[in-house]
Amino acid sequence: MEPVEPVADLARRLVAADSGGWTPDGVKSLAEQLGWAWADTPAHPELVTGRSTGNARLRPVGRFEERYVSGESYVELAVPVGTAAPDAAAQAAAFAEARRELTAALGKPSVMGSHGDLGPFYDSGPLWGAPFLRWRGRPDTLELRAGKAGPELVLQPTDPAENWFWRQGIGEENSISGFFGSNRDPANAGLGFPGRWTARSWETVTRSLADFLGALPAETTALGISIGMPFYGRTDRGAPLLFDVTCSDRLSIGCFAPDDLDPAALGWGTVAQHPQTASIWSDDDPVWRVDAGGPGDPKGSQLAELLVATARATGVNDPTDLIVGGEASYVDGYDITYYGLGLPTG
Repeated sequence: MEPVEPVADLARRLVAADSGGWTPDGVKSLAEQLGWAWADTPAHPELVTGRSTGNARLRPVGRFEERYVSGESYVELAVPVGTAAPDAAAQAAAFAEARRELTAALGKPSVMGSHGDLGPFYDSGPLWGAPFLRWRGRPDTLELRAGKAGPELVLQPTDPAENWFWRQGIGEENSISGFFGSNRDPANAGLGFPGRWTARSWETVTRSLADFLGALPAETTALGISIGMPFYGRTDRGAPLLFDVTCSDRLSIGCFAPDDLDPAALGWGTVAQHPQTASIWSDDDPVWRVDAGGPGDPKGSQLAELLVATARATGVNDPTDLIVGGEASYVDGYDITYYGLGLPTG
């Protein structure tokens, strides 16, 4: 049995390949360059890679893609590069291993983030999380994406994917999900950013927070980042700090409740109930906190309901008065926009 081609070597070959404008002839030539055989299947055409992780899938332009292309017949070639148990911890670890190999070979990605529950061209991602890393190029971009069974390398024409993302900025609730970060790599010259949407009800805020917090430790573990996210609440007493969300391999949330509130009755604990948080904050600042656990552990809906109930109890009357601190917008050299939250940043 031939040894499996390392992920880094495969990535280099994909980056160097000529996709020929993603026309039928161009993609057949691409298959020849990669040494892969063409196979027509009932769903999508595949390229037989010989890899134990499975064949490469081609995505033809269909009704969800045709608005965003300009002459391309295909919008991506997805190559599974790893498999893992379906739990969040195993999937995040498999993604992280691929990330380390690719970063060593290709350098730091120019773009990173999470697709959330709305992936490119309206696909749905895995339930555990939808992290991605992108080495942006012209005319093609390479992406490491969370697939259904494990990480996938995706070669795609740059313009259709970015055109799709940019055109989701229509301002409607949940029109964009996840979060998107870019650094100052010259490869990002000309990169466009869609407009954001605003949550108009506490129900929307609760859903968006649940999605974000439930997947966060799996996604930060996979991406190798640490997020520190303060939340402020605008009330008739100003805009005090309400929460401190911190997440790398575990998710912890601190609550800075006013003296006239009973956080314990709402569901907050102290360091005695959540000893794992002692490494994040001192014993009494903040007094109230929650340890939500690592990949796959957070109960997103419960955490979201706790934050919303606490914010409203402190006098935050409107969703637009719950504000994500601007400190959260800078992570490991990336400028991040949290599209899926629908909350203002200040």
